Amino acid sequence: MPAGLAQARWTRALAVACALGLIVLGLAWELWLAPLRPGGSWWALKVLPLALPLPGLLRHRMYTYRWLSLLVWLYFTEGIVRATSESGLSAALAWGQVVLCMGLFAACALHVRLRLRAARAPQPADSDRPE
Repeated sequence: MPAGLAQARWTRALAVACALGLIVLGLAWELWLAPLRPGGSWWALKVLPLALPLPGLLRHRMYTYRWLSLLVWLYFTEGIVRATSESGLSAALAWGQVVLCMGLFAACALHVRLRLRAARAPQPADSDRPE
């Protein structure tokens, strides 16, 4: 296996881990840890769009990595706004969301870059095959 594809496997694992981390963090944040309303909040539904790309990430769909790298900026923006406007546990959770978003973006961008580089790499010559 070429080195670029082996590294792409690592970036896939990081992307899946960060996406799952964002889902778990969002649910725990809005339902138990620091919900906007006591007893839980409908804001927990914000994690639903993050569940959509999981099958594509697991199936190595390049298109999924590309659009997820754009979607994650919505969650990043929410995290920055809430980290700077709220206090206590909610602010700490928001900073955690920001870190997970940066990890997810970096993993998606690097995955796409490595896969494109591997696709452009010269393939071994067919002269080595017996006829």
